[in-house]
Amino acid sequence: MSLTVLSTLLHLYIAWRLVPAWSDWPFAAAALLLVIAASAVALPLGMRGRRPRSPRWARALTWAGYICLGLFSSLFVLTLLRDLLLVAAALVAALAPGWPTPHALAGMTGRAVPLLAGLVTAWGFLNARRTAAVVRVDVPIAGLPEALHGFTIAQISDVHVGPTIGRDYVDAVVRSVNRLEADMVAVTGDLVDGRVPDLAPHVAPLAGLQSRHGTYFVTGNHEYYSGAAPWIAELRRLGMRVLLNEHVVLSHDGAPLLVAGVTDYSAHHFDAAHRSDPLAALAGAPSEATVRLLLAHQPRSAEAAGRAGFDLQLSGHTHGGQFWPWNHFVRFQQPFTAGLHRWDALWVYVSRGTGYWGPPKRFGAPSEITAVRLVRG
Repeated sequence: MSLTVLSTLLHLYIAWRLVPAWSDWPFAAAALLLVIAASAVALPLGMRGRRPRSPRWARALTWAGYICLGLFSSLFVLTLLRDLLLVAAALVAALAPGWPTPHALAGMTGRAVPLLAGLVTAWGFLNARRTAAVVRVDVPIAGLPEALHGFTIAQISDVHVGPTIGRDYVDAVVRSVNRLEADMVAVTGDLVDGRVPDLAPHVAPLAGLQSRHGTYFVTGNHEYYSGAAPWIAELRRLGMRVLLNEHVVLSHDGAPLLVAGVTDYSAHHFDAAHRSDPLAALAGAPSEATVRLLLAHQPRSAEAAGRAGFDLQLSGHTHGGQFWPWNHFVRFQQPFTAGLHRWDALWVYVSRGTGYWGPPKRFGAPSEITAVRLVRG
C-alpha cells in the first residue's frame, strides 16, 4: 500500500469520527475538514513525493509535510483513544443505566480532540525549534583521580541535520556548547539525515566546536542510512575524531582518561566491518587508564559495555520519546529512555537529543545539550 493511499484512508477515518461533532458550527466543521484534507495531501507529498524544481517551494512542501505528520500523529492517536472511550462508555451504560451514554460524550470529545491535537502540535513545534537547553548532570565515579574531579563533557546527540534542521540551528547549538567551556565534546550519533553533498554546508559550523581536548564522534543508525563512509570522512575533515570501535587516552592535568567509541549497535547490518564491539574498543588500552568512558549511540550497548569494564556510557537515540505517546514505547526496544541510570557497575546517561527526527515536534521530552561532570564517588 502506497503512502498516499494509507494517508488518505487514515485521514478519512479521522474526518469520519470528528467532523460530525462540529455539525452545530458549520464553518468550524468546514475548517476542520479542510485541515484534515490538506494534511492527507501534504503529508505524503512532503515526505516522499516529487519535489518542485524551485528550492523554495521544495523546502515549503517539506516543512508542510512534516508539520502535518506531527498533527496527524496526535489526531490519530487521540481519535483512537476517543473511540475506545466511547466503546467503554457504551459497555458501562449497558450494565449500569443512568451513567453518561456514548452519545452524550461523543459531541464533547469530538470537539476536544482536534483542539487538543492542535494545541499539542503548536506547543511541540515551539519546543522543537528552540535551541536545546543545557542539562547538567554529575556522575559519581568510584576511584576517580583528583585531577579528573570536575572533568566536563559537553554531549550533543541526535541533531538530525536534514529536511528541517539546517545551518542556523546547528550554529546556535555550537554557540551554546562553546559557552560551556567543556574539557571535551562528545557527539553521540544521528547527526545527519541526508547525503554529504546536500548537507555539508549545514554541518560546517561544527568545525567551530571548542573544548580543551577536542570533539569525538560515534556513528548512529542514521549515518548508515545516509552513507556512513562519506560522512566519516567529512567529519574528520571538520576536525572531529571519529571513534570506530577504538579509543584514545586523554591526559588531563597528569591523569589519564580513556575515551572509547563504538559504531552503532545496528551498524553490522550495513557494513559487516562496523559491527559494534565495546570490548574491541579497549584493545591495547594502558592499565593506568582506569577511568573509562564509552560513547555509544544506542543505550542497548550497555550490557556489552558493562562486561567490558567501562565506568560511564553516553548515549542518545531515543529522543526521550520526542512526543507523547511514543515515549511509552521506547522501553520496548531500549533499556533506558532518558537520563542517568545504573547497569550493574556501569553508569549510563541517555540524552533526549539535541534536535529532532521527522515532525518538528517535542512534547514532554525537551531537547538538550548535556553538560556531564565527573565527580568523585
